[in-house]
Amino acid sequence: MFTGIIEEMGCLAYRRSEGEHDTLRITAAVVLADLKEGHSIAVNGVCLTVVEADEHHFTANVVRETLGKTTLGALMPEDDVNLERSMGLGDRFHGHIVQGHVETVGIIRKLSTSESDVRMTVALDEHAMRYCVPKGSIALDGVSLTIAEMTENDVTAALIPYTLSHTTLGRKKIGDSVNVETDILARFRERIEETDDLEREHNLDWEQLRNWGFGEP
Repeated sequence: MFTGIIEEMGCLAYRRSEGEHDTLRITAAVVLADLKEGHSIAVNGVCLTVVEADEHHFTANVVRETLGKTTLGALMPEDDVNLERSMGLGDRFHGHIVQGHVETVGIIRKLSTSESDVRMTVALDEHAMRYCVPKGSIALDGVSLTIAEMTENDVTAALIPYTLSHTTLGRKKIGDSVNVETDILARFRERIEETDDLEREHNLDWEQLRNWGFGEP
């Protein structure tokens, strides 16, 4: 699990295609302090498994499905990436619950600059929009943000100067793509409501469930 609080920006040193996956080697510093083989790390919001780590780099494999459904497929050597290690037991929780399971890729539609922040508007598909609510949480390229405004087709988040300077979002332009993960709490709620509707539709009770092979909790 992650929190959407980026620890540092790393840099893609190289990528190599190896049949069913690509190997990414990323230069970093902060996240390498205790990073070991088998650990999880979020790269632009995508949860990857570390297969090798040394003093200056770590390596991860990315399968074809992930490359096709996230922006990792378009990464080029020397591109910067947002990095966050998985949350440790007892760590402070400063962002929101981020799984590192990117649902879709959004397109930056608008950037509005003011004295205090930059407002980034991202167009999303219908599936992702159903889990967005005003003042709710969303992760863009792994960065935990609050939805300031939304329409039927897009969400707008305010990026403070710290976020602009410490993450790759500060370098984004209109038309660029970002990885999107909506709030898992909204997705859980929908699933619970679907289950409740199913129970009401079929008048499920424990007697029926036992007949189907389920035991009582």
